[in-house]
Amino acid sequence: DVSSPKHGKVDPDNMPHVGGNTWAGGTGGRDTAGLGGKGGPYRLDAGHRVYQISQAEKDAVPEEVKRAAQEMGEKAFKQRLKEIQMSEYDASTYERFSGAVRRQVQSLRIILDNLQ
Repeated sequence: DVSSPKHGKVDPDNMPHVGGNTWAGGTGGRDTAGLGGKGGPYRLDAGHRVYQISQAEKDAVPEEVKRAAQEMGEKAFKQRLKEIQMSEYDASTYERFSGAVRRQVQSLRIILDNLQ
């Protein structure tokens, strides 16, 4: 069961963590920032294979936990914008331009990686 969203502990060795309720950047778990899980405050990719829980499990998260996770995610987003001296308007403008060329940039990254 989910209880309350949190960032989670950071693994200094960046080992993959699947399931559970402890590690930031894990996959398929609960309450912590990561990918493929439920009840976490925001997505956090530590670069590991993603294990996805079912949509039914995600849908079963209580509304108060979803609301708390959303509030925590918004707070973290605003804090990050402050750290990089960017306004919410700047972020939305960046996202608009970035989104328009996202596929092309990804293709170019693949080409450059292959050339290396």
